[in-house]
Amino acid sequence: MNPLFLALLKSSNLPAPVAEHRFCERRWRFDYAWPDQKLALEVEGGVWTGGRHTRGKGFIEDMTKYNRATALGWRVIRCTPSALCSNETLGLIKEILK
Repeated sequence: MNPLFLALLKSSNLPAPVAEHRFCERRWRFDYAWPDQKLALEVEGGVWTGGRHTRGKGFIEDMTKYNRATALGWRVIRCTPSALCSNETLGLIKEILK
């Protein structure tokens, strides 16, 4: 877990997430999750370097994963590593959890 992210959540009076939470029969994992509220946060790396999430196969697998999560009632926030600790990402988490 990113210690700065956890500290920012704590200073915002937000609960700590579960890291690498498994959410369905396929045993997919969310990077961070608040299971009681069915909120997930996925950190999408490699955006500018052609990482797994931006190449064809990885992109399609992510779509399948996120669509399944939606069907199971999950709300998924997606961000880049540089946006993990941003006011925008923290604001979205706060808006959904409150």
